[in-house]
Amino acid sequence: MQALHVHQATFVELDALVGLFDLYRQCQGLATDLPGARAFLRARFDHGESVVFMAQRGAEAIGFAQLYPSWSSTSMARVFVLNDLYVHDSGRRMGAARQLLAAVEGYAWSHGAARLTLNVMRDNAAGQALYAACGWVHDAQHHMFHRFAPAAP
Repeated sequence: MQALHVHQATFVELDALVGLFDLYRQCQGLATDLPGARAFLRARFDHGESVVFMAQRGAEAIGFAQLYPSWSSTSMARVFVLNDLYVHDSGRRMGAARQLLAAVEGYAWSHGAARLTLNVMRDNAAGQALYAACGWVHDAQHHMFHRFAPAAP
């Protein structure tokens, strides 16, 4: 079996990421949209709005994690939001998710972040168990609320 390799992705790896990103969105219950996935990821790369890490087994891209930079006013420090973490079925149970988490943590801490934050779906027991096993702590202090844009007429 080929070894796993996790690294910070660059724009030249956009093609490898698009398919994974589209599959990730499908796991979230959304329809496939490869052109939309490409445009979205390209814009993040073009504007430096996110940091993407990619897991590979040999030449095959098997997973990715996407961080978004932000700030905490109360901590007066940088924070990162781990918005996306996905490992393709072919790469699961091999440690890819753990390696991606280690990569994003290393990146965040090396950039002076006070914390990393993520949201996980309530029914994603496997994800919740992984995050807890990797030292992530469930936030018992805050409730998350959302305000969505009104539907277009």
